[in-house]
Amino acid sequence: MASNPSQPTGRTAASTSPEPTSDDTAIPALVAQVYESAPTDDRRRLVETLLRPLGVLSLVAIANGIFAKIRFRSAGQDLNVHIDDLQNVHAADMVALVHHAQQVSVETVDSLAQLLGSSGALAGSAAVALLIGLLVQRARSRQGSQQAQQIDDGSLDPL
Repeated sequence: MASNPSQPTGRTAASTSPEPTSDDTAIPALVAQVYESAPTDDRRRLVETLLRPLGVLSLVAIANGIFAKIRFRSAGQDLNVHIDDLQNVHAADMVALVHHAQQVSVETVDSLAQLLGSSGALAGSAAVALLIGLLVQRARSRQGSQQAQQIDDGSLDPL
């Protein structure tokens, strides 16, 4: 069976295998796809959510500093992404932002499931449905691993 070069490689691997590495590449690509098709208000909320846990220095290093400029505009106050800020943010920039955010706070990226689920404008999107599924699956897997580790750690307690 011939492969389809137009199909992103991360999707197939992520849907058949629970490997975190496949999710780590599929999720940024899906977020970028959702971002490109989202209305302006949803785009703004996506960017704000992903920027919150990140510091200015780390933002300077990704996407040619686009997100650092957004963060600087909100210095000393709550993060507020303006519609004008979004004109310079493209899909490749979102891939870089999500990839970096996953390294700093995977919980923040996983919280996108709730944000996207509450958006009426994105409710019918197949990319949103797939992304939410991957995020929920990853969060559950991580919770299961943490619970198993707690049980194992408890058996090592000295008398």
